Amino acid sequence: MSKLLIVDDEFRIRELIKKYAIYEGYQVSEAENGIEAVNLCKTNQFDLIVMDIMMPQLDGFSAVEQIRKSENTPIIMLSALGEEYDRIKGFELGVDDYVVKPFSPKELMLRINAVIKRCSKSENTDRFIYKGLCVDFSARTVEINGERINMTPKEYDLFFFMVKNKGLALTRETLISKVWGYDFFGDDRTLDTHIKLLRKSLKEYAGLVVTLRGVGYRFETD
Repeated sequence: MSKLLIVDDEFRIRELIKKYAIYEGYQVSEAENGIEAVNLCKTNQFDLIVMDIMMPQLDGFSAVEQIRKSENTPIIMLSALGEEYDRIKGFELGVDDYVVKPFSPKELMLRINAVIKRCSKSENTDRFIYKGLCVDFSARTVEINGERINMTPKEYDLFFFMVKNKGLALTRETLISKVWGYDFFGDDRTLDTHIKLLRKSLKEYAGLVVTLRGVGYRFETD
């Protein structure tokens, strides 16, 4: 049974998500602030965390930052803050998805199911090397000139998929369905934001991620 941690300072929101999660067969733990969430993650292993942002004592961004120091647990950010700046900040901290309040609990559960399913898939045990760029799929690492590059979980998923399909024109629909899942309810801005973050992480190799106007993107080394 998969274990969820629901973090929100509003009791009614925690109860609403908990109701739907239990119906879906999840085991649920709750936290009403960031400090409580961080402490729970030190003593428990969760399959996914639903994290609010605006909370007393320790906000969601700060809580995610603390959790990411030791855990790579998938996180869905849940917040009334829907500006691009807030989404980018969340993705840079390593969250897997971002849901804006008010939200549909049914949609949230579909997102939770998709993220857990995606993260449970095993990676192929092979490598890709191009000049100073080394991608290790089994270890989920990317190195540039011997230096480990820290990416968010979604950046890894997106980059690995593009590298494995090197030279192919990947439509926006293909990338969203393969990386986020067919039941993804976001929009194209989510993909564009991650491409922007990915290029930033790739430094001098950012140009390998090529934009195909009106189509999507392609990873090419030639």
